[in-house]
Amino acid sequence: MRQTTTKFQALLNNLDVLGLSKMHAYLPEYIDQINGQQLSFTDAMLELTNTELAWTQSQQIARIIKRARFPQAKALSAFDFNFQPSINKQEILGFQDLAFLEQHKNLIFIGSPGVGKTHLAIGIGIEACHQGKRAFFINCHELLAHLRAADAKGTLDRNISRYARYELLIIDEIGYLPINHDEANLLFQLINARYERHSTIITSNSDLSNWVETFQNPTVTAAILDRLVHHAYVIKITGKSYRIKGAD
Repeated sequence: MRQTTTKFQALLNNLDVLGLSKMHAYLPEYIDQINGQQLSFTDAMLELTNTELAWTQSQQIARIIKRARFPQAKALSAFDFNFQPSINKQEILGFQDLAFLEQHKNLIFIGSPGVGKTHLAIGIGIEACHQGKRAFFINCHELLAHLRAADAKGTLDRNISRYARYELLIIDEIGYLPINHDEANLLFQLINARYERHSTIITSNSDLSNWVETFQNPTVTAAILDRLVHHAYVIKITGKSYRIKGAD
């Protein structure tokens, strides 16, 4: 009996060393089922390894989501489509298959503040992470600040290459603040680096026809729009703000 106990402890120790924490946790339960002839050894090992694999995958996804830097974890399933009837629910849910990523198409969400643009962008981004895609979320003016700093340090090309490699880049809140000539040029370089290579999700409170006022440069505005809209789904949301939903 003592020898059996020693071997069992050695087995648990091996599982710890191998990092198989879920197999360690559930092993005693499955041994009882094997001894009681409720499960064959093969069935028990299959279930144990499936449990470990599922745990490992969930941890990998959690790390991918963390690296994406979403400001909040907002799933598409939590979006109230009934409150925003201007949105084609089936179209939005269809983006979960990530066909737009395979086709290197962009998504552009346009609408007033509070209508759910960022929620939809995050929800699609999180789904991309669940499918193992490298995504990154960043506010437009935070992005521009990073690019300005990189330009000043002489590392602009390296930084643009880093942002360009993400399979999905989400740029939030274009149009909330004016963008000067130099910043518009920096943004153009990034959009151009991603053009027809990877997909970008944009959220904006300003119609595309008004972007020339935001960028303050008709030539650069046209170049940015040309690359963003060439392969894109443009979703306009005309409903009320969720922030005043409870005030009605």
